[in-house]
Amino acid sequence: MNEQLRKRLLWRLKIIEGQVRGVQRMIEADAYCMDIITQLSAAERALSGVEDALLENHLRTCLIDQVKSGQEEKAVREVMIAYKKSKK
Repeated sequence: MNEQLRKRLLWRLKIIEGQVRGVQRMIEADAYCMDIITQLSAAERALSGVEDALLENHLRTCLIDQVKSGQEEKAVREVMIAYKKSKK
């Protein structure tokens, strides 16, 4: 992972951390359930974006290296594992 991507993902994770802490405060304050659900959905979408960026990075770097070095089966297995995890 290059340094620019690492910094961008860490920045996004800090924002997500703030969102989750906000949800925690909302629950502690007994906020309206639909407002909490809205904030949780936003945090989930943000995490999904981080996951997408990591997967794209993996496909563009590690996977290509595996194919170039003759490890096609390993590459396919990893893609399938990532795909199945993203469907859950």
